[in-house]
Amino acid sequence: MISNQGKPPFAVRVWHLLLRSGFHLLYNELAWTYDGVSWLVSRGQWRAWQRAGLPFLLSDNVLELAHGPGHMLLELEMVGFRPIGVDLSPFMGNLAKKNLRKAGSNANLVRSRAQALPFPDKTFDSILATFPTEFIVDSETVSEVRRTLKSGGNVVIVAEAQLTGGGIIRGIIEWLYFVTGQRQVFQGDQDEAKFWLRSRQSYVDAGFDVRLEQVRLEDSIVTVAIASKSDRPEWLP
Repeated sequence: MISNQGKPPFAVRVWHLLLRSGFHLLYNELAWTYDGVSWLVSRGQWRAWQRAGLPFLLSDNVLELAHGPGHMLLELEMVGFRPIGVDLSPFMGNLAKKNLRKAGSNANLVRSRAQALPFPDKTFDSILATFPTEFIVDSETVSEVRRTLKSGGNVVIVAEAQLTGGGIIRGIIEWLYFVTGQRQVFQGDQDEAKFWLRSRQSYVDAGFDVRLEQVRLEDSIVTVAIASKSDRPEWLP
C-alpha cells in the first residue's frame, strides 16, 4: 500500500532498510553463510538456476558481475569460456579465491564496482550476472556494460526463479521470497514491484535489444534476460 505522498508506509520503509542491511551482511561479513542460505531458499537448486544463463553466452571472453563465492566462474571454465570475475565485496573475493584455488582454476578476480569497470572498451563477448541486486539497473552500470562489450555482444541476467513443485516447503520458501521483497519485484503494479520494468527499460534506452527467456527445469522455472548490444554508431546517445 502506497501513502498519499507516493511513498510506502513508514513501517514498510523500515522493513526494506532492515532487509538491505541483512543482504549487505550476507554479501560481506556473513559471506561464509551464502552457499548455505542459497541452497536453503532454492531447495538445493541454486547452482542449476545459475547455469540457466550459460546457453545464451557468446564466444570466449566472459565477465561475471558480482561473482560471489566463484562457483559460476568454475562452471564457465568447465564449458570452455575464459571468465573474469568482478565483485565489490572483499569477503566474497576472499571466499572465491579459496574456492578457485581449491579447484585449480585460472579465472581472474578483480575487486571493482560495476559502475566503474577497469577494462578497455569492447573487451568482452558476454557479461553475466546471476540474481543481481539493484546495481544491475544503475545507469552507470548499464553504461559500463555497453562500453566494455564488443559489438554484437550481450549481457545475460539470470533474473528470477520460481519453484513449481508443491508441498509445504515450497510454500514456506515462497513466503520467504515475498516477505523479503524478492517475489513482488516481478509482480503487481506497486512502486516496489516495478524493478524489472525499470531494469528492462534502462537497457533499451542504452541501445540494447532485450528479450526474456524462460528456462524450465525439473521443479522450477528460471527467467533469463538477454540484452544484446545493437550495432548503432557509438557516438549516438
